[in-house]
Amino acid sequence: MSKVLINAAELLATPSVSRQFIDVRHDLGNHQLGAQQYAEGHIPGAVFFDHETDLCSPKTGTNGRHPLPNRGDFAALLAKRGIDIAKETVVYDADSMMFAAHMWWMLRWVGFTNVRVLNGGIKAWKAAGGSIESGVAAPLPAVSWTMPASPMRVFTADQVLANITDPQFTLIDARAPERYRGDVEPMDPVAGHIPGAINHPFAQNLNAEGLMKSPEELREIFAQYNQHSLIVHQCGSGVTACHNILAMEEAGLHNYALYAGSWSEWVADASHPVATGAA
Repeated sequence: MSKVLINAAELLATPSVSRQFIDVRHDLGNHQLGAQQYAEGHIPGAVFFDHETDLCSPKTGTNGRHPLPNRGDFAALLAKRGIDIAKETVVYDADSMMFAAHMWWMLRWVGFTNVRVLNGGIKAWKAAGGSIESGVAAPLPAVSWTMPASPMRVFTADQVLANITDPQFTLIDARAPERYRGDVEPMDPVAGHIPGAINHPFAQNLNAEGLMKSPEELREIFAQYNQHSLIVHQCGSGVTACHNILAMEEAGLHNYALYAGSWSEWVADASHPVATGAA
């Protein structure tokens, strides 16, 4: 059984009153869409978290498009919203798991251990015959728990800059190839990639049905990068990089870190080097 993913059929076959669902559907081009989709229909009992407000700290113009919140503040928000660290937690988004993987990483970051991503999102849940409820669920009672030490390693821009010329340093960029090459840049003011970064678009982790590839397939994919002691993942703003981290976990590979600020933070400092073209 996967420790990081759960299929809709397994969820439906093993109902549990102690299981908690978190809905993190979102659209980078329409920040209201996730809340609208949640109100139109969500897994019964699911709690909605807004990607732009609940999962980020205030933007300063230099800290990227989705800066990590203070770790203690995020843990306090979870507890206030009734999310219990002691319960089984399932996170889902629409289908690709890009936002669910980010929330999974953040929950692991504040110490959750029993947390998995719904493979294929709510699309897979509906296809499997899962029930849906509409409207906005009543708030859950607040809970209290102590935040343990974090197992998730986070890199800063300074740490990336200090290592990019080291041949033993592996940096993987999860963005689409055209953004990595610098052909287009729809999100950030500068196009290109961090020098030395390897492009592994997160969509390559999915099979033709939109589900995560098997652990064996993922191990084979990441074996080509897994030659050094640590792989640092980045993307545009620290979101889809977590999809690659989720894929590594599913493959049984644990030697990773997240550069949370990613490209949007990197290019906010004009002194940082930029590369274009294929690797």
